[in-house]
Amino acid sequence: MTTPLRLGIAGLGTVGAGVLKIVQSRANLLAQRGGRPVVVTAVSARSRGKDRGVDLSGYAWEDDPVALARRDDVDVLVELMGGSDGPAKAATEAALAAGKDVVTANKAMLAIHGQTLAETAEAAGRVIRFEAAVAGGIPVVKALTEGLAGNQIARIMGVMNGTCNYILTRMERDGLPYETVFEEAQALGYLEADPTLDVGGIDAGHKLSLLTAIAFGTRVDFDAVELEGIERISIVDIRHAADMGFRIKLLGVAQMTGRGLEQRMSPCLVPAQSPLGQLEGATNMVVLEGDAVGQIVLRGAGAGEGPTASAVMSDVIDIARGYRVATFGQPAAGLESARPARATVAAPYYLRMELQDKPGALAKVAAVLGEAGVSINRMRQTRHSETTAPVLVVTHKTTRDALDQALEGFAETGVVVGAPVAIRIEDV
Repeated sequence: MTTPLRLGIAGLGTVGAGVLKIVQSRANLLAQRGGRPVVVTAVSARSRGKDRGVDLSGYAWEDDPVALARRDDVDVLVELMGGSDGPAKAATEAALAAGKDVVTANKAMLAIHGQTLAETAEAAGRVIRFEAAVAGGIPVVKALTEGLAGNQIARIMGVMNGTCNYILTRMERDGLPYETVFEEAQALGYLEADPTLDVGGIDAGHKLSLLTAIAFGTRVDFDAVELEGIERISIVDIRHAADMGFRIKLLGVAQMTGRGLEQRMSPCLVPAQSPLGQLEGATNMVVLEGDAVGQIVLRGAGAGEGPTASAVMSDVIDIARGYRVATFGQPAAGLESARPARATVAAPYYLRMELQDKPGALAKVAAVLGEAGVSINRMRQTRHSETTAPVLVVTHKTTRDALDQALEGFAETGVVVGAPVAIRIEDV
């Protein structure tokens, strides 16, 4: 086929500029791999005069991304604006209504509206592709929908937010407090405009919910993801973890259990010598476990111009080839909602708390744990201050419900100062 595949790019930030650079510099290669030329016909962004380091003179300009999506000379809308609603959603809906395919990097939009958009697309015979929405340049969406399509997926794990991994890595490497590294990451532009999207686990939770839908054949349910960010992790926790042979990571885990579908994004202790434990800086890693293939580890750049633009172009080339696949790997209309389950798989936990420095305090803590059915593996009291004594506890395997019962009981003892830190020790 020699008819060009015509792209309309909505959003000319870092990723949009990266896509244009690939199209402009790799035209022959893209045509050979896609079986037809790939061209950009029109673009849209908030500011027309901004210098983006790429030539825009050959493209039509639309101030309104919805108008871009409706253009007759656009076959595929490449949506790179971001945001769960607003212009991104409106342009996506307009493109589907106009009979166009969509390639997007927008995990927030798909995590919230993915089921509805997928049903709309598939009813119209269109596709929505979103490799760039999860883990940057790592081809994890394609791995699940294609490479591992013959597997029953048992579990997904991953470090899916490079900013959080950067913060935790830098805290450990340089012995810096969370607040210092947070401010550094903000100054470097690593954090979203709303930092809680990163450090609160929301961004990574969006990604996990999308992978979960593909892996377990369920409707996307971001609201069912248990979210806990890294804001309460201190350099003290990182040092204690290292002493025990662990590192702390913001880890996403999804697995189907007898009680339902478990999805959680939270700080966890992982063995320092495991692939996840050795992950440094802003790199992402996703671990997929299938019944036939065993464990697959995918590692790479989770963000940035080149890696994310690479993922966008992967989807574009598939469309150029005529390859069609349901948004979440199975027809969206047939996907069912899964029953959410809270961390039902038992695991050890690391607890750090401050106790009033008075006789019987440790005994009261041990009694509360015992009443909740939580067994102590080891307990250590560290250097006292004038009024409090820091205590570390590592439990034997227990459920999150039992641990929560213990945490509630601590508040009634009268000896625990403030809220304890509780971090799951994950078997990876």
